[in-house]
Order: sequence, then C-alpha cells, then structure tokens
Amino acid sequence: MYPNLYFFLRDVLGMDPPVFTRYINSFGLLVAIAFIIAAFYLRSELKRKEKEGLLQSTDEKIVVGKAASPLELILNFIFGFFVGYKIIGVFTNGDQVNPQEYIFSSDGNILGGLFLALLFSGLKYFEKKKQALAKPEERTIKIWPHERVGDITVYAAVAGFLGAKLFDNLENWDRFVQDPIGNLLSPSGLTFYGGLILATVVILLFAKSKKIGIRHLIDSAAPALMIAYAIGRMGCHVSGDGDWGIFNSAYKVNDKQQIVPAADWEFHNTLMNNGEYTRSLIAEYGHLDSIPHVRFEGLSFLPNWFWAYNYPHNVNEVGVAIPGCEGQYCNQLSPPVFPTPLYEIVTCFLLFILLWAIRKRIAIPGRLFAVYLMLNGLERFFIEKIRVNTTYDIAGFHPTQAELISSSLIVMGAWLWIRFGKMQPKTSKS
Repeated sequence: MYPNLYFFLRDVLGMDPPVFTRYINSFGLLVAIAFIIAAFYLRSELKRKEKEGLLQSTDEKIVVGKAASPLELILNFIFGFFVGYKIIGVFTNGDQVNPQEYIFSSDGNILGGLFLALLFSGLKYFEKKKQALAKPEERTIKIWPHERVGDITVYAAVAGFLGAKLFDNLENWDRFVQDPIGNLLSPSGLTFYGGLILATVVILLFAKSKKIGIRHLIDSAAPALMIAYAIGRMGCHVSGDGDWGIFNSAYKVNDKQQIVPAADWEFHNTLMNNGEYTRSLIAEYGHLDSIPHVRFEGLSFLPNWFWAYNYPHNVNEVGVAIPGCEGQYCNQLSPPVFPTPLYEIVTCFLLFILLWAIRKRIAIPGRLFAVYLMLNGLERFFIEKIRVNTTYDIAGFHPTQAELISSSLIVMGAWLWIRFGKMQPKTSKS
C-alpha cells in the first residue's frame, strides 16, 4: 500500500524522494484525479447535448475594466496566506510531523503565509489594473452549460467533502460525541453517499439558478459519477483507508508476507496471537466469536490477494506490526480481509462502460440518471454484505447506513424511470 506519494516513489523508483511528497496523500491525489476525469466526461456530454439542441445558452451581464475590489484583494490575501502557511511550512518542518495531522493542525510558517498572501493579492491588483478602463463597461455574454463545468466541479468537491464528513459522523455517532472537534477536523472518515447527496442538492440548486436543463444535466453526469466513484475507490484501495471488507478466514498471511490458504482452525488461532489488535476488535464486537468473517476460497485462476488482502502499510495504521518495518505505516491486517474497494473498482468501471455505451440510446431525458441510481444502489447494496460498517437496529433488522441509502436509490431510480417514461421526449431544454 502507498499511504502517500513518498512511499510510491520509494517503492517504484528505489530512491529516497523529497520530503514534500509525504504530504501528497494517495487517497487525496486519486480523488483529485477522479474530479478531473469526471469533469472531462461531463463537459463532453454537455457539449454533445448543446450541439443537438437539447441544452441552450443563457445571457449573463458582466462588468469589464473594473479595478480590483477590496473583497477580491482580501480573499486572495486569505487564500495566499493559507497556502503559504501550510505549503512552505512543509519544508521548514521537514519530516518531523505527521502529514495528515499537520494539514488539519494549526502548525505552519507565518512568514511563508504572509509572503504568498502579499503575492496573491498583489497579482490580483496588478491584473485588474492592467485590464482597467477609464469607464468600466457592462456587457452581455452568452454562457453555455459546458462552460460552467469548472464551477460545478468546485461546488461538487466542497459539498461532497462536507456531506461525506457529515454522514460519516452521523453513522459513527458514538465516536463523534467522544471527540466532536477531532472527528470533524480529521482527514479520515468519509462516507460516499453523504457526499453524493449533498453535492447533488447543491448542483441542482446551482443548475436551476443558471437555467440549465436539470434532466439533461443529470443524464450527462451519470457516466461521470460512475467513473469518478471507481477512481475514488482506487484511492481507498491504494492507501488502505479502512474501507475494506470482513475477514476471509480461508486465507492467512504467512511468514513471507504472502497470502496463502488457511485451515479452519487457523483463523481463531491467528486472532488469539494478535494481542492489541485482537483486543481492539473484541472491544468493537463484544466477543472473539462475534468478529465477522466468512470462509470463501476464491477461483484458482485469480491470485489469492484478490479474495483476501492484508493491506500492508495502510494509512490508518491498523492491524499488527509488519516484521522488519520501522517508522510510520508499519501495520498490516492479519488475518486478511476481502478487498472490497478492489471489487468496486472493477464493477464501477464496467458500469461506466455500460452507461457510456447506452447514453445515446435512451431518448427520454432523466432516464439514464435513473439507470445510474439503480446500478449504483445495487452495486453498493451487495458489497455491503462483506464490508465492514456500522449497523443500525431497526425492528430486529441490522442494516448499515449504506444499505439503507442504496436501497432508497434503487427505489428512487425505478420511480424516476417510470415517471420520466410518462413524459414526452423533449428536443429542447427540460
């Protein structure tokens, strides 16, 4: 596993990378890539619909030739200070800090922050001064939906993070009430569906304010959302952020750190010898025999780690110590678990291909998004059966938060499919 870029470069290139690469987290990097690729596909689909006359431009008035306002200068100053305070602080603090804790802490470099704050605000001031006119002019320009993808991406990123953090703390309420501030500021602990729900609400409100056809927009977003999720799960898998499955007791980690078949009795025997790690599991599940596991021997033509993985050097530093490893990120899971992020990566890439292939064949606006909701819900509902998650006690049933939401998405997708099917296909914006 590669908790950050430093570990990846060190393993692949066999070199000691610069210290700053420790602060480029694998999960964050892949999430950023997911947003970029999703924006590409969203923009591509919006442009196609514009050419077909399904989406229209809107007129917007702008003022050109105006000097930088005090608010613009203040915002650039604040942004520059934050960037300088943290980024330059990386080099001045060296490798004496934990990357995740550092980014969310109050530590940094004040002089570096002031330098970039003055630089950013100064650049904005001279940029506006260069474009200034003796008399600012108000002009009307046409803006097409695909030109707003940048704004949509930023709103989705911010709302997605806030929603993911909010739903994670709601799902783990006991943990949250013990340390509210720490859990809110922690870089770990994100729930995909929370991000999806809040980001969807924000983007729909934005689209409505800009008079963008909602049904064509959500259809355009369906393939983009699916591939973004697949790439995001790559971040989960590569970093080992805890989104793995339950133990697969058919396998074990041997002395050479290989995943090999295990006898029936070896699962409990391994747990009995795991010391502190097992005690933490017992504290979570109440009893050794209550720790969830399934004995499943995978197909022989695939490697053993496809069915059971130990997530060495995981970013959460969960599990038992790796023999011979020193320093940070020296833990692995033993016994190994089902690598559920890997299963979601494969499944969602295939579902993306399916959505992309049928996008032009579904004539009724909104129905492609309905298909996305049903496929997304089905995929997540079934993966929850072997995934580690908090459960609720509802009338004798014990569903996870993701099972409740994924079931709702399946029902909502089916309802939207029927509802949109009763509407006449439209050739203009809906």
